[in-house]
Amino acid sequence: MKLVSYVKDQREQLGVLIDGFVYDMETLHPELPGTMNMFLQYWEDYLPIATAGELMLREGSRSSNRRTPVSEVQLLAPVPYPTSCRDGYAFRQHVAAARRNRKVEMIPEFDQYPIFYFTNHHSVKGPGPVTCMPDHFEKLDFELEAAIVICKHGRNIKAEDADEYIGGLMIMNDLSARRLQMEEMLLNLGPAKGKDFATTIGPWLVTLDELKEFEIAPKENHTGKNWNLTMKCRVNGQQVSLGNLGDMDWTFAEIIERASYGVDLHPGDVIGSGTVGTGCFLELNGTGKLNDPNYTEQWLQDGDIVEMDIDQLGTLSNSITREEGDWSLLALRK
Repeated sequence: MKLVSYVKDQREQLGVLIDGFVYDMETLHPELPGTMNMFLQYWEDYLPIATAGELMLREGSRSSNRRTPVSEVQLLAPVPYPTSCRDGYAFRQHVAAARRNRKVEMIPEFDQYPIFYFTNHHSVKGPGPVTCMPDHFEKLDFELEAAIVICKHGRNIKAEDADEYIGGLMIMNDLSARRLQMEEMLLNLGPAKGKDFATTIGPWLVTLDELKEFEIAPKENHTGKNWNLTMKCRVNGQQVSLGNLGDMDWTFAEIIERASYGVDLHPGDVIGSGTVGTGCFLELNGTGKLNDPNYTEQWLQDGDIVEMDIDQLGTLSNSITREEGDWSLLALRK
């Protein structure tokens, strides 16, 4: 099932995407809620009802003219109001390349435990425009990722049980202002202001039953589901990144295990995978300059279009726009 959140009558509306058309949840069953937040709160009760209703529509045993082409709706983030947003660091290829480009050894702790950071869940957006401040354009970057949403409450969740807490997968773009990020991390704290202005997810949430045939075994000595799904990113129509979700070293299940240690996870918590190998300009520029000192760095600019594809998960498209004014944190440096 592909769950979408969109604008209807100036309000958030939850729907299901079937063959290019969006159906409100009440079309599947009158008792289903109209928002993703409520659906996630009672996921185990509502999902079977929604699945049965979707099947009836697909088979023709239930018909409805109350549908809208997805191209005609204003999509929101599939989870418009996450209860929290964490981002992992799961792809060894990306971490190793970034460290190699800085001429430092691969850090052995990467292989010992998964890590994550908290980003601003109030800045999560869906497809469409992303407005950035002047300082954000100081080395503005995309990051090609996937994300999950937690669909039931849990605490001290073991990795072998953690996949049961995943409501589905979606694409994530962890937008990053690299100059702000690197400056604040010189003080061994962060990332914060380099990351908190925008994270985009979408275009819809795909439940795990739709991805069953793409499941693969995790890496050796790891636990949890992984998926063979090609990942790509284009900037202004030019492909810049290519990877695969199956290259995750740490699984979402293992990240959930660590995140839930002594902590309650709640329905609506979003967790990102971290950047796939080749999945950001920071890595690509570093590799380019390592191979050619005259390499010209590329960063996102005002007006750029960033499109991310992950097999079976759709395309997440965002346009980058500059906010008016010249207010600058960098100018306030003492």
